[in-house]
Amino acid sequence: MAWERAYINLVKEEILPMVLAQNLTLSFSSESSIKDELNRESTADAITIVISYIVMFAYISFTLGDRPSRLWALFVSSKVLLGLSGVVLVMLSVLGSMGFFSAVGVKSTLIIMEVIPFLVLAVGVDNMCILVHAVKRQPDGIVLEERISNALVEVGPSITLASLAEVLAFSVSAINPMPATRAFSMFAAMAVLLDFVLQVTAFVALIVYDFRRAEDGRIDCVPCARLKSSTVAGDNGGHQRLHFVARYMKDVHGPILGYRPVKFIVIAVFVGLAFASIAMSTRLQPGLEQKIVLPRDSYLQGYFDDLEKYMKVGPPLYFVVKNFNYSSASENTNQICSINQCNSNSLLNEIARQSLSPETSYIAKPAASWLDDFLIWMSPEAFGCCRKFVNGNYCPPDDQPPCCQLDQDSGSCSSNGACNNCTTCFLHSDLHNGRPSTTQFREKLPWFLDALPSSDCSKGGKGAYSTSLDHSGYENGIIQASAFRTYHTPLNKQTDYVNSLRAARDFSSQMSKDLQMEIFPYSVFHIFFEQYLSVWKTAIMNICVCLGAVFVVCFVVTSSLWASAIILIVLAMIVLDLMGVMAVLGIQLNAISIVNLVMSIGIAVEFCVHITHAFMIGIGDRENRVRQALSTMGASVFSGITLTKLVGVIVLRFAKSEVFVVYYFQMYLALVLIGFLHGLIFLPVVLSLCGPPQKTMKRIEQSQTPPSNEQT
Repeated sequence: MAWERAYINLVKEEILPMVLAQNLTLSFSSESSIKDELNRESTADAITIVISYIVMFAYISFTLGDRPSRLWALFVSSKVLLGLSGVVLVMLSVLGSMGFFSAVGVKSTLIIMEVIPFLVLAVGVDNMCILVHAVKRQPDGIVLEERISNALVEVGPSITLASLAEVLAFSVSAINPMPATRAFSMFAAMAVLLDFVLQVTAFVALIVYDFRRAEDGRIDCVPCARLKSSTVAGDNGGHQRLHFVARYMKDVHGPILGYRPVKFIVIAVFVGLAFASIAMSTRLQPGLEQKIVLPRDSYLQGYFDDLEKYMKVGPPLYFVVKNFNYSSASENTNQICSINQCNSNSLLNEIARQSLSPETSYIAKPAASWLDDFLIWMSPEAFGCCRKFVNGNYCPPDDQPPCCQLDQDSGSCSSNGACNNCTTCFLHSDLHNGRPSTTQFREKLPWFLDALPSSDCSKGGKGAYSTSLDHSGYENGIIQASAFRTYHTPLNKQTDYVNSLRAARDFSSQMSKDLQMEIFPYSVFHIFFEQYLSVWKTAIMNICVCLGAVFVVCFVVTSSLWASAIILIVLAMIVLDLMGVMAVLGIQLNAISIVNLVMSIGIAVEFCVHITHAFMIGIGDRENRVRQALSTMGASVFSGITLTKLVGVIVLRFAKSEVFVVYYFQMYLALVLIGFLHGLIFLPVVLSLCGPPQKTMKRIEQSQTPPSNEQT
């Protein structure tokens, strides 16, 4: 590692300037380059992530507070300390989840460190806004403890429903075989659960303390100081901005959605987008471009560009045969080799045929075969190859020592007569149909693997095939594993790597079936791209499991199959639209995007569950209940999720790494906009047309008091 870093520094500081001075270009890399550049990318974008969270915190503090008409009253009505406390609870939830799973041996990943705080903050901020706004909606004439109690009666069920649905959805997704997605689901489930527990306990207590501070005229963040009562008394503009959002939802947004033509247009547009997204999502390509995960100013960007442009050789491909029976009684030899008397459908003959159609097989040339070369090396016709001294020991070709004298100056080797008595290993009569016996094969294989190739005998196996066989136990007539090397065609795109792996797997599977032998392919990139063979299955399984878990929780908590089905349909449409946007933007399907899709269900639950619950407990017909839901929960969801996420996501646009711009800025922005449109436009229209019946709730007497005009 130290040598590689020194090499990279040398190229950067000395060699590269010399090359550029000659108007030439130089691309370079080392084995540790990708790892080092990824670490630099993580460090470089850490500041961007922190700024994103700071911006979200600033907005949280702004939206939780009041908007007094007097400037001095702002010091009392603001809720910076409460917002900071809520963010601290979110961070404690994330740290608690990481600490728990670290204690039980589950390793964290870069995806977890970047996505989990974002997810929990999205859920936590929404709950914070809903709780605080619900308390503000309570009449001022009752004591604070009863206002808190009434607020929990009003919004507690929907918060519990949303949190439990998310926890169960993430927990069930932990069965996913993809390690990155499985670890994310485990960490996310624990973090959301801890955040829910802290918010319905610690944060509720913090709300009590903060409201008491405000009622006592004490300054936010400096509660030991207080303003004169005349400074803050009689200020009725405290909820002006939130009052405007709620008024808009109730008096403008709701009535517009109530027009029948608007409803049909909304239904037609959203259903059409869903079907279009289904068609577009089939174009999603699996993979993760290496250049995307690297910093934009990385020297590897030019290296991969030149590699794609100028490299015309594909990676080596090995077909490994397990338990090759070389005994005379077995047909395995003829089933593999490609020389005379070998089967026409042998493995090596079929590889040669596959190389004739490289556009589908991704095989560039016939395979190099140690078995073919060994059989030729042993044959009597190759009289310069397999030879023996009179005492039975191996005799090398005449152009190799000790059969010749090596001249150190010229490098030539002159015959010295030491091997004049050497004879070929076998006569034609010693072989059976041109094939060695089991004993002959066993005895001469080590000679072949130690034989150096030369002009007199080019078939020596030393070097070319030294690592092609597993020698252990071969004396019993079975070679446990042996490899036959060919090359892929040039692979320039992620889809080329995936398709070449799939083609090699399919070919090996067919040959294993035809020859009744265990054959599998291997190339250096297979271990990294194997996940993409089943990435669609993994994505669909995770999405379906999460949606199913949300449906079960919704049904158990609400006891309404009707409402649960509506939530399920809207969530499915959000995920489908997000996948359609991915296809339009060219975002590939991989572990990062699957994690984002799973996370999108968790955030989409927040857009849907609160609105649906508020609709179910509303009073009047469907139209009135939709307006009530929008004026209460709609305003909180809009300010708690939509705007909070927007201000945080926009900061990610300035990240140095392309992976943040593509998989976090673009996908998160699409998620927030799609969730907002479905939760606050499509869902209210669906509820107004075919929403579930009103749910009767027992309320305590004070909660029946008509709410004041001060909204959320």
